[in-house]
Amino acid sequence: MRRKNAALMVSYAWLHSLAFSLTALLLSWVDYSPAYASCTVHLGEDAESRGHFVVFTAVFHACTFALSLFILCFAYLKVLQVARFHCKRIDVITVQTLLLLVDIHPSVKQRCLLEQKKRRQRATKKICIFIGSFVLCFAPYVITRLTELAPSVKIDRYWGIISKCLVYGKAASDPFVYSLLRQQYKKALFGVYNRILGRNSYTLSGHSTPSGMENECYSQRGNKLMEDNCH
Repeated sequence: MRRKNAALMVSYAWLHSLAFSLTALLLSWVDYSPAYASCTVHLGEDAESRGHFVVFTAVFHACTFALSLFILCFAYLKVLQVARFHCKRIDVITVQTLLLLVDIHPSVKQRCLLEQKKRRQRATKKICIFIGSFVLCFAPYVITRLTELAPSVKIDRYWGIISKCLVYGKAASDPFVYSLLRQQYKKALFGVYNRILGRNSYTLSGHSTPSGMENECYSQRGNKLMEDNCH
């Protein structure tokens, strides 16, 4: 990420927010809406400005939800391509290492092959969760706001509040979703949980058994050969 590109992205984010917020404020389209139980972009009974309000709402959601979804899918598609490239490279090194280790324990070999399969699925799973949570939280609200533009449509108050809460829920759930999907965070959380209960995570993992120590020795040997091949 270059500084120029980062500055342009941050500047556009601020200009985007200020442009739509100030436009709605100057045209007196910000008011309390009973359907959503909050202050939001809301049109009163003024029929003269309904056409402008419809255009503004359509452009607003097209430039926020639709544009954000496009950028999200495009960016994560690039991430997925890079992740698959690295997975293939790691798989080749792993297979070469397994062929070199003739006396490797069968359980260690099986664990390596299982880890290969999990590694290939992990990136796709995470990206589906990220994009899916975005659509799940924002799509109901956006569809509701576009539907209510029709004069004959009346939004149910309970549905309006639920759709609005889903939007707020997205921002509240993101730190947990992004963190809990990281292996380092889950391991740290599991370690804190064991400390609170006074348990020994090393003993619980089964490494204290003779077979566990033997497998660990084979794993360390395999990792050492992998590092040598990488270099």
